[in-house]
Amino acid sequence: MRPEEHHDRPASAGRPILTVETRIVDVEMNDVPAGQHGEIVHRSPHLLTGYWDKPEMTEEAFMGGWFHSGDVGYMDEAGYLFVVDRIKDVINTGGIVVASREVEEVLFQHPCVSEVAVIGLPDDRWIEAITAVVVLKEGKEVSEAALIEHAKGLMAHYKVPKQIHFADSLPKSTAGKILKRYLRKELHA
Repeated sequence: MRPEEHHDRPASAGRPILTVETRIVDVEMNDVPAGQHGEIVHRSPHLLTGYWDKPEMTEEAFMGGWFHSGDVGYMDEAGYLFVVDRIKDVINTGGIVVASREVEEVLFQHPCVSEVAVIGLPDDRWIEAITAVVVLKEGKEVSEAALIEHAKGLMAHYKVPKQIHFADSLPKSTAGKILKRYLRKELHA
């Protein structure tokens, strides 16, 4: 993106560069219409050709001749790309797909929240129950009910967490990325 483009689309990753073909596709590799969510796939002469000594992983990543990023996103009418979430972090609640990142952004707006990770946990009724793990700012207090009420005021009812767990910290990689797989394992046990 050129500097002047950031003002109109601050959440966009920009447009694909000339040497990269980028598409947003459904599970059958069909292009989805502008504004509709799908997987972001790429093709470029500058892209890796495979994973070292991992032929199965390479085959999966390059299914259909395109590199599957594992990201959910959409393009607007002008071709600007927006990344919504990671595919593995999308939650299927009651048959409706919800981006965990969207729920996290709403909970981050609460003045007591320092960190948050949203995951889906298996649920007999909902398929996956939207579950938030929250770290509060030092010296702050808020109840689970208050955070749920906060979310209800800012998003559709089906996106509101069914439960909120409080933690002193969130598990992170050495790069500082929240490791949601550990939260899923810990809370599902």
